[in-house]
Amino acid sequence: MGLEIRAFAHGDTDAVVALWETCGLTRPWNDPRRDIERKLRVQPELFLVAVDPGTAAVIGSVMGGYDGHRGWIYFLASAPDRRGEGIARALLAAVEAGLLELGCPKAQLMVRSENSGVVDFYDRLGYAGSDVLVRGKRLIED
Repeated sequence: MGLEIRAFAHGDTDAVVALWETCGLTRPWNDPRRDIERKLRVQPELFLVAVDPGTAAVIGSVMGGYDGHRGWIYFLASAPDRRGEGIARALLAAVEAGLLELGCPKAQLMVRSENSGVVDFYDRLGYAGSDVLVRGKRLIED
């Protein structure tokens, strides 16, 4: 597997948005470019991309955050034509390492109910289900 993991750079925006769209991670009410802008203002070192060193193409992404209590992982994606190469696993390990450096004791993530196929992947990597309900409230309309 040819792969380089590095911090997101502004020039990656179009490729990352395209990756998220291909992987079904975007929603009409969330502007992914605004999500990126917001992330770059808070812990940008936890926004990582996987790049093919031969082509410089973005083949994966992950976004992490730590609020002082728990870490959160978002937008873990790998190019569909590259699945099975360990891209998502490597990105997850890298963002977990970044969270650990900040002293984060536990990482959590959310999986959309329609994306049940990824649950086994997370289970294999030690992410267990929780007996919680998640509620959200939009504070800024995109």
